[in-house]
Amino acid sequence: MKNWKLGIVLAAIVALTGVANAAGVGYIDYIKVIDNYEYAKKATKEVDAKGLEMQQYLVDKEKEYKALDTPLKKQTFEQKTAQEFKAKEQAYIALKQKREQEVYTKIREAAKAVMVEQKLDAIMDQRGVFVGGLDITDMVINKLKGAK
Repeated sequence: MKNWKLGIVLAAIVALTGVANAAGVGYIDYIKVIDNYEYAKKATKEVDAKGLEMQQYLVDKEKEYKALDTPLKKQTFEQKTAQEFKAKEQAYIALKQKREQEVYTKIREAAKAVMVEQKLDAIMDQRGVFVGGLDITDMVINKLKGAK
């Protein structure tokens, strides 16, 4: 009987200690961070410029195509242009993915630093939090502005 009571007391102490040590959960508005992060803005502009470059390429090629006079020249031109465009498209996709990953990594590192500073257990996207938690969005933005 004594061992049973001792076991219950120890279990209660362990449970209460665990609750006391729980630091909590933070959440972040990722879109707000992106909108306020200068590096993300630069990366977006770079990717958008590459997209506009591709659009201009197609406009120029369309003009060249209309100037061709024989079906054979048009067919050869179409094949060549399709290959060139595919290469440009792959370069665009690679650039976009690279910049998105760089931005995500930098934001994640800043969020981890804030998590440690605030002694949080985890950080979630704000869309996953219904009630409670600590909004660390502005802290992450400030951390990113200071990192440059």
